[in-house]
Amino acid sequence: MCPYPRWICWLTIGLVLVNTLGVLPARAISTREEEELGKEFMKIIRERFEFVEDSLVVDYVNQVGQRVVAALPNPPFPYRFHVIREDVFNAFATPAGNVFIYSGLLSAMESEEELAGLLAHEIAHVHCRHISEKIERSKKLSVATLAGVVAGILLGIGGVGEAAQALTVGSMAAGQSAMLAYSRSDEAEADQIGLSYLYKAGYGGEGLVKVFEKIMAKRWFGPKEIPTYVTTHPAVEDRIVDVRNRVADIEARQGHPPAVDPIPFLRAQTRLLANYGDEFAVLKRFEAALAQEPDNSLRHYQYGLILARVGRRDEAAQHLQRALVTKAFDPLVLVDLGKIYFLDGRYEKALKTLESAVQTSPGDPEGLFYLGRTQLELGAPEKAVPTFTELVQAHPEYNEGYFYLGKTYSDLGQPAEAYYYLGRHHHLKGAMKNAAFQYERALKATTDPARRQELEKLLAEVREATEKKKTPPAGGHPGRAG
Repeated sequence: MCPYPRWICWLTIGLVLVNTLGVLPARAISTREEEELGKEFMKIIRERFEFVEDSLVVDYVNQVGQRVVAALPNPPFPYRFHVIREDVFNAFATPAGNVFIYSGLLSAMESEEELAGLLAHEIAHVHCRHISEKIERSKKLSVATLAGVVAGILLGIGGVGEAAQALTVGSMAAGQSAMLAYSRSDEAEADQIGLSYLYKAGYGGEGLVKVFEKIMAKRWFGPKEIPTYVTTHPAVEDRIVDVRNRVADIEARQGHPPAVDPIPFLRAQTRLLANYGDEFAVLKRFEAALAQEPDNSLRHYQYGLILARVGRRDEAAQHLQRALVTKAFDPLVLVDLGKIYFLDGRYEKALKTLESAVQTSPGDPEGLFYLGRTQLELGAPEKAVPTFTELVQAHPEYNEGYFYLGKTYSDLGQPAEAYYYLGRHHHLKGAMKNAAFQYERALKATTDPARRQELEKLLAEVREATEKKKTPPAGGHPGRAG
């Protein structure tokens, strides 16, 4: 499934196939090949999209996704779920179990059941190997076509997107342009199997119907407003009827599963809107909701978050304190309140609040991050080291943790550790030259044999990645594509 126009799908898949496999496969790709392909897809997608990094949002989406994955019989891949920051209605899956949902679609949902329904559909596409089957069929592409694909992607990177599109579409005109699109039978199978996963996971199927209806309702203003999901998933409108009938049949036989607690979904969506939504629109929305329910702690929490984002921190702190009235040690609210105190320079208050949050919810990434930064501001780097260490050990993808851990070791006069963690920061960020520079400095400074061995391995990895970027893809010089 592809998050953007079909020509870009071709660009991505063509580039990955050439770089990863060297030649196109003559058979269905193995699970190992699919895993390698999935890694390359992730690199390309991370280069072209901004991801939602809020740990509460990402962890929540992954919890829902993993609950559905647990219903699968022997999944061949470890599934991972990501949120792309873009205000559109779309979701897609790539090889080897990476599933993506756009912030625009997640913001428009009303329940966890809707999220679970959509994720189950994408999980089913991967589990049925619809994607890997399509890639196997792409062996029919000619070398000239692949050259056009590579040329198109390079032109796109150079900033002449229209030329890239024209060239790439031209190179596809020989008859391959729909090869990687999902068929109606693929979609019907994903709907059917996705529903079975949903009910095994304890969700009802009505959420899938509702999210499909939301996607279709977006087609109000003509073809230009048709959601991307409709173009990448054929016959959504027809499938709504079929899914609704299947849901009715299943629930007539086994009843509706127990209701799902709505609070985790509302909290995650609140963070998504408050941190990534349009400030003015979200402010009005949360202000109106609070006016209707002035005694609701969730409404105070929502309003406090958006007030903090627009710089009204004193008011924000007051509303978060109101949110704590009914649940005095709610770690989610405590973390956000401590963050407000930190950003406002009230470090002593921030310290007490964040220590309470971390004690109540050990391992909370935002709590640990701002607690460590507060400890630094209060002149206690020796206390910040274990805080940041706990953060990166529990959440190895939390990149800013590596940066501040490196900075803290630098403040303490321990250069070997400082260079190592700054290298990890740049490595995770994809800045391979900077990562290599820091790793080389760490290698010179460290005397620990185990750390030296690790650094040599990391250096080899970043150097290989750097060389790979320099090497043109197979299939001829892209400038000579026809």
